[in-house]
Amino acid sequence: MLQALSIRNVVLIDKLDLDFKSGLSVLTGETGAGKSILLDSLGLVLGSRAETALIRQGEDKLSVSAQFSLNHNCPELRALLDEYEIEAGDELLIKRSLTRDGKGKIFINDQPVGAKLLKEIGRCLVEVHGQFDNQGLLNPANHQDVLDAYGSYKPLLEKVKAAYADYKAAKAARINAENNISKAKEDEENLRHWVDELEKLSPKDGEEEELSRRRQEMMNAEKILAGLNYAYGALTEGADVQRAIRSAQAAMDKADALVEGKYQTIIEMLDQALIDISETVNELEQASRDISLNQNELENIEERLYALRGLARKHNVTVADLPQTLADFRSRLSTIELGEEGITALRKAEETAKLIYIQAANELSSARQAAALQLDNKVMAELPPLKMEKARFVTMIEKNDENGWSDKGFNTVYFTVATNPNSPQGPLNKIASGGELARFMLALKVNLAQSSSVNTMIFDEVDAGVGGATAQAVGERLARLARDVQVLVVTHAPQVAACGNNHFKVEKATVDNVTTTSVRELAGTEKSEEIARMLAGEVITDAARAAAKELLGAE
Repeated sequence: MLQALSIRNVVLIDKLDLDFKSGLSVLTGETGAGKSILLDSLGLVLGSRAETALIRQGEDKLSVSAQFSLNHNCPELRALLDEYEIEAGDELLIKRSLTRDGKGKIFINDQPVGAKLLKEIGRCLVEVHGQFDNQGLLNPANHQDVLDAYGSYKPLLEKVKAAYADYKAAKAARINAENNISKAKEDEENLRHWVDELEKLSPKDGEEEELSRRRQEMMNAEKILAGLNYAYGALTEGADVQRAIRSAQAAMDKADALVEGKYQTIIEMLDQALIDISETVNELEQASRDISLNQNELENIEERLYALRGLARKHNVTVADLPQTLADFRSRLSTIELGEEGITALRKAEETAKLIYIQAANELSSARQAAALQLDNKVMAELPPLKMEKARFVTMIEKNDENGWSDKGFNTVYFTVATNPNSPQGPLNKIASGGELARFMLALKVNLAQSSSVNTMIFDEVDAGVGGATAQAVGERLARLARDVQVLVVTHAPQVAACGNNHFKVEKATVDNVTTTSVRELAGTEKSEEIARMLAGEVITDAARAAAKELLGAE
């Protein structure tokens, strides 16, 4: 709900601070007094385009701020605030400024935001209905959501949403599998050739490294063998190392016996040295036997490496990846061979999910038909008192083909009107005139108020072209609507003004060639006098005052 509006330097307004209450607030004043400026100012904090022409003459900057209470449930608004990390408890303060050079600033609860986000948030806070309104109910894209909110069948909506998600997932799984099989079939001949080629070569994990090591060894076989032989000779020929260690052992055994085991550690080290020397000699003998000087074996290794590397280049992988590449090719062939069976299962799952969705969507469509019939009857009942007894309001519900299915069902919903008996039904904003349009909006909103997530509604020129009993009917419906939401109405009809809970008068005054618009709240006698002015014109008569009191229900 709009609680307060503060305006600085907007066209004819230099400084204005207004507090608003719940219920029906009416704004009256002579033509040209500046009522539209007030709405333009409010529009700035709701996301309307900011133009420098709005800045008051002689000033460099305009600013507007509005405070809203968030005591109503609007999931869309809360989601936006959470998404952009805007902290908000029960109140929202929007500030907007614009300078002569076209630079503007926007703050929501002291956090800077962009104009696009402001517009999205503004739509969640206030609905404006007027001759040039093209949002809300005048946008057919919103009609389905409006009807669904009015119908109060949220469990059905959630059921359809879940069923659609399941159907989409099942369909995507089937299409993906079919595409994979189709692509695999295109490559089937190549796949079989590649599998055969790789199976013949039979690459092993780590094979390239092992072959490279062996190739390096064989290329240097003679040098390696010479080194091994020299080491073997050094340990076994000439000075016998093992005999020398044994002689040392014997000497140490005698010395150790004289000192009761003092040299046992040295003896153990000589024992280990003898063992190590013996094992080293054996390893040298074995290593020498393992060295191959076979040139054919070297050629075989090089051919194997060449074949492995060539096949890796062919498939754009490394030699180490060849075993996995073979496994992948086998898997793709398996997909072709076993795929049809899997596709059949996926098609069955898709068809089952589709039937579940259709059943849920049909239930939702039936609920929409029932809600639409109820809404149409209620709106039609509102039209005769609003001097539109020949008009027809019909909610159209069409069933889309599969291309038009969504998580909201398979319907397209839009509101249509016909203002004359022989006229075809058409869109609200194409068929109705400005005054008729506002009254259609009023008839709709009276019935939709309890399901609306917006808690403030503004009607501009809702009484255009009507008077007397019709204007009285407009006022009564605005008052009824104001029981559920806050309503602000700009009016020239005294019958409408008399229905207001709160009355604001917009006035214009010129002092020293400077024109300024001001707004003040009226009460008691002032309110009665303003309604009398609206009835009589510039010269207020006693008859007008009496009529005003009668409209207000006073004695």
